[in-house]
Amino acid sequence: MPEAYIIDALRTPVGRRGGGFAQTHPADLGAHVIRSVVRRGDFDPAAIDDVIFGCLDQIGSQAGDIARTCALAAGLPESVPGVTIDRQCGSSQQAVHFAAQAVMSGTADLIVAGGVQKMSQFPILCAFGAGEPYGATDPWTGSQGWQERYGDQEISQFRGAEMIAEKWGLERSVMEEFALESHRRALTAQKEGRFDAEIIPFDKVTADEGPRPDTTREKMAGLKTLIPGGRLTAAVSSQISDASSAMLIASEQAVRTHGFTPRARIHHLSVRGADPVMMLAAPIPATEHALKKAGLTIDDIDLVEINEAFASVVLAWQADIGADPARVNVNGGAIALGHPLGATGTRLMTTLLNELERTGGRYGLQTMCEGGGQANVTIIERLG
Repeated sequence: MPEAYIIDALRTPVGRRGGGFAQTHPADLGAHVIRSVVRRGDFDPAAIDDVIFGCLDQIGSQAGDIARTCALAAGLPESVPGVTIDRQCGSSQQAVHFAAQAVMSGTADLIVAGGVQKMSQFPILCAFGAGEPYGATDPWTGSQGWQERYGDQEISQFRGAEMIAEKWGLERSVMEEFALESHRRALTAQKEGRFDAEIIPFDKVTADEGPRPDTTREKMAGLKTLIPGGRLTAAVSSQISDASSAMLIASEQAVRTHGFTPRARIHHLSVRGADPVMMLAAPIPATEHALKKAGLTIDDIDLVEINEAFASVVLAWQADIGADPARVNVNGGAIALGHPLGATGTRLMTTLLNELERTGGRYGLQTMCEGGGQANVTIIERLG
């Protein structure tokens, strides 16, 4: 089968809610990484077959196919199309999958895949509320088929995270220690300049705004739980954020035509579904499936990026998969760095690629929980 190569990967800093990107138009945020990828690649942008971007809550300035808006705002030729996709938190990871599949099928040669999200302006699930004037406040109420299968029980990421904590016996103190370590790792990565090669500053924001040097276990212990009697707090949850990220995916033909030097290849890609009520445990069966299909074990994987939507998600995954915590989210995760929904997939993959290059690792695995009880898994192989 033809190969799909990662030529480059870039991201903006991740802005905190109400932080440096609070006044930035999301199309300009997305355009910045597209423009930067093209500039660094030094090729004719008319050669781009498509721009595939992830974005959730597609209302207002995030509506109207923001991938196309970002492409035009970036100055790409009008001949270059764009398409916006929503696989919930895995949207930009899925963008990479669609791009790689197009390249591997021979129907495309060069695609920009990524995502953008401005949560300061558009809070998570605000698209649900946008439907209220039209008589719908969520995706499930009123669906006969859904009601027959799952009833009218609460469907939310918060409930799913709590269910995982309870099922895997994860105490609050354990999750808080995990969260504190996420901040420690992120701060160390910043201090050592590990993110410098992947971040393209924008609108005077030069570094990730999420990591908190003043975070302590004592402060975490004083927070209220997300639900009465629950185990999770804001401290063990991903941060609301603004950011964009993008990767350039190329075929073998495009590599030859443009004289690219690939940084990695897509070794495996897949997506699996699981219980939509527990929702966030899908990375476990998805990782098992991916490793089996790839003919690898978790010990063959040098580095892992699994999105820290909640501490319980990663801890349960580590327990079942048997991954070495020293290889997982080595530069911190979304608890410290933030989770800009539609942009997180390629943010994680950009960090994963750079860390493989820094450490000399071969294989990197990325996965993340997604709304609806789904999880993408991508295994990349560093080249060079």
